[in-house]
Amino acid sequence: MRKEIIINASLNEVRVAITEDSDLAEFMVELPDKERYIGNIYKGRVSKVVTGINAAFINIGLKQDAFLHFSDIDESLENTIIDEEDDVDDEEELPAVDNSKKSSKDTKTKKQPPKKSAPALNSSKNSSTDKNGSTKEPDIITFRTKKSGKFQINLEEGQEVVVQVTREAYGNKGVKVTTKIALPGRYLVLLPFDNILGVSRKISSFKERKRLRAAVKGFRTENYGCIIRTASKNKTDDELQRDWLALQDAWAEIDQNINNLKIPGLVYKDFQLAQSVVRDLFTTQVQRIVVDSKKVYREINSYIKRVSPHLENKIELYTGKKSIFEEFGIEKELAKTYKRRVNLRSGGDIVIEQTEAMIVIDVNSGRTSEKDQENNALKTNLEAMTEISKQIRLRDMSGMIIVDFIDMMQDKNKKRLFFEMKKELARDRAKTVIYPLSQLSLMQITRQRINQNISEKITEVCPVCKGSGRITSKTVLVNEIERWLRNFRKHSREFRLELYVHPSVAEHISEGTIPILSRLMIKYFVKIKLRQHDSIKIDHFKFFSVRQQKEITNEYLIK
Repeated sequence: MRKEIIINASLNEVRVAITEDSDLAEFMVELPDKERYIGNIYKGRVSKVVTGINAAFINIGLKQDAFLHFSDIDESLENTIIDEEDDVDDEEELPAVDNSKKSSKDTKTKKQPPKKSAPALNSSKNSSTDKNGSTKEPDIITFRTKKSGKFQINLEEGQEVVVQVTREAYGNKGVKVTTKIALPGRYLVLLPFDNILGVSRKISSFKERKRLRAAVKGFRTENYGCIIRTASKNKTDDELQRDWLALQDAWAEIDQNINNLKIPGLVYKDFQLAQSVVRDLFTTQVQRIVVDSKKVYREINSYIKRVSPHLENKIELYTGKKSIFEEFGIEKELAKTYKRRVNLRSGGDIVIEQTEAMIVIDVNSGRTSEKDQENNALKTNLEAMTEISKQIRLRDMSGMIIVDFIDMMQDKNKKRLFFEMKKELARDRAKTVIYPLSQLSLMQITRQRINQNISEKITEVCPVCKGSGRITSKTVLVNEIERWLRNFRKHSREFRLELYVHPSVAEHISEGTIPILSRLMIKYFVKIKLRQHDSIKIDHFKFFSVRQQKEITNEYLIK
């Protein structure tokens, strides 16, 4: 598979497209008004502990408090020990940490045992005293997991804690954070508050895994944990050691910032979009990177020269007359990601609807040459499945996804559709779980949420419909106007009014032999001068009093 990374940088945005065999597979965008928080490290304070949802809310200086689940606090909450022969995913199953202390120096100087119990975190509260003068210990928070059983969570309001962002904010939810700090490099990930050594599952060769472990053991500081990333495959000991030393230097600077920073505040800011994509995804499997900005080109080139000089010849500066996305045929593909309805080659289509809790995708059939209904349904479903798997990655859909396929009677066809979907989504970098079709031909998919999806990044809630996608009909609006007039006539003796509405509404109430407006004036014995203006929302109206020379809409609204 030919894989390429195309980067388009302008004053207002940075767009990154990843193509597979010239087809757009993934798309990411960074906008100035939507700051990227993934990977940032903050020094914050616990503002609230909610045991009912097994989580705490941390003030890290953003508009909304960050969400910290109990399972993200220390390693005793999940796996109490990770054996050196166990596999660890890149940045997915990172080991747990306890970094709630004000300084990480104590953590680094103390040798940690291979198995930890839940350590007590620094607390801003002391034991309280009851009426009889006896000491009363604070309430103990516990958390239970299926794997590890019941554990104590020593979190209290006002407590200082260092956290790292693992998921962007979306909807009305703030960012999600963890105390499992992980500092990613080109080949390795440094874990400052742990001492395990893990290898990416994507490195399948036992011989290579053993070599990499031995190499890292030779230079790894004992009090630091390390995850060996997929990109480290076949790299020399010197390359790995250079990456590790750079990470150690970076953490030393972060550690100093933690000690000196006032709460709450930003301790460390991760790479911007273009640089982070190069760091995490630019491997030998990528044929080339093409970028149209000289500034971004120099930044990427400088980074690659330092960490992977053998890949330097794969970086190209685009200087063509056409826009880079137009030249590579990406703009046409991107147009689909903005549409609610995506057409299929057979004539059918898929309709994508997003709610706050889930995404629903409906598959509609089109014209087909198949005479048999079952074969027709299978053919359309398979075509839709390919497009849906593509759109899931492209739009970065996440959370719960429900797909309503066309009904099929035969179990073998349902199983085929299920396995084909699993095969298509196997290339997805996000964790995805797919469930077989139900009796109603519904397929449930859950996909790991990290970033905002494309729709959330490039669109805003419509100020007219408030995100529903529909507005009040003109008939309903006319009824509201009539109710206003009825209430007005009950409480006022005025005779002359001015009505301001949207042009389309003005046309609706003025057309016909006896217009709606004329009937309203006769019925309520009032003279109304109609005025239209584009600035008036299509589902709103305003009444002005000619005598008082002011707007009186709110005075006679029925609330």
